[in-house]
Amino acid sequence: MDLLNKMSIACDIFLFLLTALIDIFHSFFKSLIPRKYRCKKIDNEIVLITGGAGGLGRLLSIKLAALGAHVVIWDINESDIKKVVDEIKSLNGKCTGYVCDITDKQEIYKTASIIKKEIGNVTIIINNAGFAYGKAFVDTNDDEIEKIFKINIISHFLINKTFLPEMMKNNHGHIVTISSAAGLGGAYRLTGYSATKFAANGYHNALFADLKIDGYDGIQTTLVCPYFFHTVGLFPIVKPRFPDALDPNYLADEIVFGILTNKKTIVLPGYLKFVFPLIENLPTKSYVKFLKKICYADELSESFAKYQKSMLKNDKKN
Repeated sequence: MDLLNKMSIACDIFLFLLTALIDIFHSFFKSLIPRKYRCKKIDNEIVLITGGAGGLGRLLSIKLAALGAHVVIWDINESDIKKVVDEIKSLNGKCTGYVCDITDKQEIYKTASIIKKEIGNVTIIINNAGFAYGKAFVDTNDDEIEKIFKINIISHFLINKTFLPEMMKNNHGHIVTISSAAGLGGAYRLTGYSATKFAANGYHNALFADLKIDGYDGIQTTLVCPYFFHTVGLFPIVKPRFPDALDPNYLADEIVFGILTNKKTIVLPGYLKFVFPLIENLPTKSYVKFLKKICYADELSESFAKYQKSMLKNDKKN
């Protein structure tokens, strides 16, 4: 590398650091502005929410419909879809629901085609549907591995690929990936879940780079990495020792605010952004002690496994 090239690189790095510092100050002062003055309008936006008939998806559906968006729910439970659609319509919101199994590629494409004809082009995608198995990796069978990958990450590729071209044509849209803190650090006896969430994080960030570097500044992306949350979702009865579980309404509010302000990444609790890199660099023995003695990872996994077994028994009875 000749001297001229080295000087050019040094100059570019200096200019980058200078502009980055300006951006940091701009973001800081912008954060001082009250929330209501920082939010974009989503009136008449068409919002697709996978897994929108229950748990976190239901909360997001209700909150976004209340802001004027036309919410489109995809779920596999027809009766739950009807309940949420009726609830939103009773509040004078706009909501349409479709039964769609996102493990089936052809069903995704077919349902997407129906939406485009009946409602219009989706402008906000929230890939929220998720699935987990709470068991040791060696006890997970092939069908379970395929199912968790189809729901937690492959569906993101297929759904986004279906609606993104129209967003790119109009340079307008928003893609939201509901990932997990398990995608920032491996979770005990949630090997498949963690693997898919790491994949979702990598996929989302690569898609962000594709869109921004190619000049699609009107298409926003938001990555959400929450810890366990109470009452709803995949882990309703799991009670972690540290950190404490999140309140689902608080989580939904933070996601909605992140969408309205085009926030790039949401990690909740926020300090986990710094905790995970720290514990990942601990010596092996200290890392294991942290998971067992501080987080009670083994007890957490056991409570989730018991919940899953009870749910499977109920499904068989029904």
